[in-house]
Formats: sequence, structure tokens, C-alpha cells
Amino acid sequence: MTNRRLFIKQSALGAAALATSASAWPNMLLKKKKDKIGVALMGLGYYSTDLLAPALQLTQHCQLTGIVTGTPEKALRWQAKHKIADRNIYNYENFDRIADNPDIDVVYVVLPPFLHKEFTVRAAEAGKHVWCEKPMAMTAAECQAMVDACKKNKVKLTVGYRMQHEPNTQEIIRFGREKTFGAVKFLTASAGFRAGWQNWTDHWKMEREKGGGAMYDMGVYSLNAARYAIGEEPIAVVAQERTDEPERFAKADETTLFQLEFPSGALANCMTSLGININTLEVTAEQGWYRLQPFQAYNNVRGITSKGNALDQYIENQQARQMDDDALAILNDTAVLVPGEEGWRDIKMVEAIQLSAREGRRVLI
Repeated sequence: MTNRRLFIKQSALGAAALATSASAWPNMLLKKKKDKIGVALMGLGYYSTDLLAPALQLTQHCQLTGIVTGTPEKALRWQAKHKIADRNIYNYENFDRIADNPDIDVVYVVLPPFLHKEFTVRAAEAGKHVWCEKPMAMTAAECQAMVDACKKNKVKLTVGYRMQHEPNTQEIIRFGREKTFGAVKFLTASAGFRAGWQNWTDHWKMEREKGGGAMYDMGVYSLNAARYAIGEEPIAVVAQERTDEPERFAKADETTLFQLEFPSGALANCMTSLGININTLEVTAEQGWYRLQPFQAYNNVRGITSKGNALDQYIENQQARQMDDDALAILNDTAVLVPGEEGWRDIKMVEAIQLSAREGRRVLI
């Protein structure tokens, strides 16, 4: 507790000092065009520590300049490792003072999903662009509030759907848009893994109400893939949930299966699980087929088409590509590749999937 109070006090003093010094500079200097975007990671768990922070070292257009954490010990470790200035370290209590900090342009929200809406809105109101990890939020209403807050404050909002930045996935999207193999008729998409959380019954990822469970955690990959590969929005869904470990998954879905209907008549058969290792996207069109396997792994996404063409473009780091793309959209004031509305569409569908599974009926969208 003593360390925590000291951390909060020091963070507050640092932020106050920055605000004082910043106010002394002409506004025109603060608005000087930057070469790189300053990013603050909010939430320093596995994804930030093992993937985003290393990826930021590989980017060309952004850099790690700040952190937001409620754990003083983490702040000290990150500061020492990444050479983060005192004034750029925040906790959740003094976070709003980030508005006065010109070193930070973007807040990357990497918190449990039930906190995404609160801190996206707070970051937008502080005048910072927001990169929000998937799933975007708990409900479509929360997603809409996030979109509205960013528009109101004239900042960009993007969702961390790294696969849409991956070149082989972009080929799949192009095939559907240009009808390279004719119109898509049928699709299967499965995303899941065997979660090693045997003793994590109190972890948020095992609680649906906090954004845990298969559908929120991995199901958005299958859902998003069905939407971007077919290029349409679903009009109806039938879904089922099942579990082989009811005690461990007492508060969340272990496996969810869902079938989507699209306006053109195309169908998608999708699956997601925290109990089974699955990772395939296969699309059947009028004049052929194409697939990626794996389709949402962190690396080595690979595929083939019915014409024998390999889908094997390589990039060094997916997260670095994603963040560079989003940084360029800020630097050039262009549209982001995956706007908040994309996340909203998925969460609207997640709500329909959960309703269908709960009530055992076909749900119209």
C-alpha cells in the first residue's frame, strides 16, 4: 500500500509538472507535425508485455512513450526496461491528466473488455487517439458510445483486428470483393485453443460478464472472418453452446458454434472454443475455393487456392504492421483500416449469437 500511495503521488506530481511546463509553450509548437506517433500502453499484461512492447521496437512510425498501470512494481520494471520518462507514467486514478502530455498521441487500451468503454471514452475526452484491443466492448451500445466519444473529440478510433492488416488475409478479402472465384457460397471458420487455465476459475477470462469465454475471446476471429471474406453483413444466426468441463466453465462458454445467413444466400458455419485447438478459414465460391490454415495465428499464416496458388506472403511481425498502419493514418489524417464501426458490427452479432444460444432459436439481425 505504501508503494502504491507513493506511485500515485509521484505520478500526480509528474503529470502536474508536465502540465505547467506545457502551458508555457506556444500552442503552435505543441501541434508541430511529428515523425512518429507516441503510444501509451494501458494494461501491462501478457499481450502488452510479450507482444505489443516488442513489436513497437520494430515499427517505423510509432514508439512506446508511456504506460498506464495500477501496479507500481510493473511501472518501475517497464520504466527501467523501456526508458520511459517519469512524466509519462500514469495510473487509473490520474489517467485523465494525460490530456496535458504532448509526448503521447495514442492510448492503446489493452484491458479486460468490460473496461474498454470507460477508458476509450476517457482517452478520447483527453484528446488522444484510441487503439482498442478486441473484443471492442461488452455490448453494441458500449461500442456506439466509444465511436460517438471519439467522433465528438475529433480523434481516431481503431480496433486491434491485426488479421485485417495481414497480407494473406487481405488477399482473401480481395477475392471476395472482386469475386475472383465467383460469388462466395459457403464458408467455414474456426478459432480456438486449449486454454491452460485449469486453476483460473477466478480469472476474468473465465467470466462472460467481464468479456471472458470463447465467443468474446476467440469467437470474434471466426465472426470477423465470415464477414470480411463474404463481404456482407449477416441477416440471421443460429447458435449453440456446449462444454466438456462444466465446473471450469461455470461462468463462461467453453465452445460456441454458430451458423450465419447472408443476404446473397451465402452461409457460414463457425466455431470457437477454449477447449479445442482449431484454426482454419475455408471459403467455397462458385468457381473454386481458397483457405488459410492457420488463419489467425501470430505468425506463419499460410494458405492455398483451388488453382494451386500459394497464399504465403510473409511479414516479420503482425502487431508492428498493424500499429504502423494505424500510426500512418494519424500522421496523414487518413481513414483507419479497421474503424470502431467494424468492432460495433461484430459485437452486435455477438449479442445475437448469445441470444440464440440462450433461447435455442434462430435470431434475425
